[in-house]
Amino acid sequence: MLETLQTERLLLRRWRDSDRLPFQAMNADPRVMEFMPTRLSASESDALAARIEKHFEDRGFGLFAVDLLDTDSFIGFIGLSIPAFDAHFMPAVEIGWRLACEHWGRGLATEGARAALHYGFETLGLNQVVSFTVPANLRSRRVMEKLGLTHNPADDFDHPNLPAGHPLRRHVLYRMKR
Repeated sequence: MLETLQTERLLLRRWRDSDRLPFQAMNADPRVMEFMPTRLSASESDALAARIEKHFEDRGFGLFAVDLLDTDSFIGFIGLSIPAFDAHFMPAVEIGWRLACEHWGRGLATEGARAALHYGFETLGLNQVVSFTVPANLRSRRVMEKLGLTHNPADDFDHPNLPAGHPLRRHVLYRMKR
């Protein structure tokens, strides 16, 4: 199991206990969680970190904690995971990211996600990777496009974990084949 990936500015690594407090702050930030159903409490954030680490243990890959190399500080996550719901495109491996908002707009999500994609295709041998978000999340959609993922409106879907009528239920799906 790969423990780290490094790019010019980032270290993608396994999670540490010291990541919990900055992760809690991120998950409580309304800007970071704008396109998520709800902000997370400290205990919900810790439970998410535990699920991410369990995904590594169970699958051999996952959402890496991300450090900014210049400051050696935790700034969020980037990596690969298997979504925990059923949809027309499943089974699939998703590429995803969540960074603290003070690190947005610098190409860090794209840089880290490129390394994760390379790892997924070249090391894990994946044939396809997907990514999805709500239509209004233009920042994440731009990252998906910079990575080379493509969107077909026929693939868009209603997220099954959100109730009918929820404003974030509709999702756009992007794909990249090996």
